[in-house]
Amino acid sequence: MTIWRGKDPLVLASQSSARKMLLANAGLAFEALPADIDERAIQEHSGLSAPAEIASRLAREKALFVSAQRPRRFVIGADQTLALHDRLFSKPTSRDQAARQLRALAGRVHELHSAVAVARDGKILFADTSVARMSMRPLSEDEIDAYLDQAGEAVTTSVGAYQLEGLGAHLFERIDGDHFTILGLPLLSLLAFLRSENLLAI
Repeated sequence: MTIWRGKDPLVLASQSSARKMLLANAGLAFEALPADIDERAIQEHSGLSAPAEIASRLAREKALFVSAQRPRRFVIGADQTLALHDRLFSKPTSRDQAARQLRALAGRVHELHSAVAVARDGKILFADTSVARMSMRPLSEDEIDAYLDQAGEAVTTSVGAYQLEGLGAHLFERIDGDHFTILGLPLLSLLAFLRSENLLAI
């Protein structure tokens, strides 16, 4: 007996290894099909500035884009923003940019806003956004260099230049928020929605 009761697997509109891991660990049947959208252009044209609203808009756009390619399927879109007060961060494109971001975040509290949306046949059926507050400890230049040396190219794969499930744990002194939000997918509310659609055995 499997947990997933749907006729067809879910579709995850992402190639994020963290999101794929979360769905797989939860026993969900899915395929990954990334949404080929221009996230920065959508953000600029939306006129939105609140981090939670931006994440929600992008999660919806991803779900809708892939939904058009997978009729009758439940499609999950997800997005995450990192905000330090009114400053939004993007994935660093280089070690130097990652170092600059870490200097800005060190010793301060920033927020991760994670959004999820589920679409089917071009309609949004469910959406939710959650927040985690991340207290990064003060970091010396030597500590930043040591972290970047050890983390390598991984620093360019996530906003904030860290993965909390890996070496990024060394950077923090306190976290307020759930594990799934930090990894970029409000999993508990997503599971509750799937359960309400009779798609889960548990």
